[in-house]
Amino acid sequence: MIIQVPTDMDEVQMRQLQLKQQGEDVSEDVIIRQAVLDIFQNVLDQIEDGHYDTADWAGETLTVTDINGDQTAVVKPQGDSFVADFRENSDAAEDYLEQQAIKASGAR
Repeated sequence: MIIQVPTDMDEVQMRQLQLKQQGEDVSEDVIIRQAVLDIFQNVLDQIEDGHYDTADWAGETLTVTDINGDQTAVVKPQGDSFVADFRENSDAAEDYLEQQAIKASGAR
């Protein structure tokens, strides 16, 4: 089973092993940051029925840019960082990301 977007720490570790088998040495934090971004972007795309807004990292926050290149939202972690939030409770972090994606989309 190939893990593309880990949703918990077990899957993060499995993804890390998969990447290592492919010759890539990637830290758990890097995998978690990518997972957070992917989860958020996937929910955003689902809500909007397509890829109209783009999420990206700006330090420890996520920014959302619309198709015109205008920043429309900034999403901050609940704790010190999204990595810490994910490590502490991945389900709660995912729920938070979903809620924030709904807000960022303007519920279009």
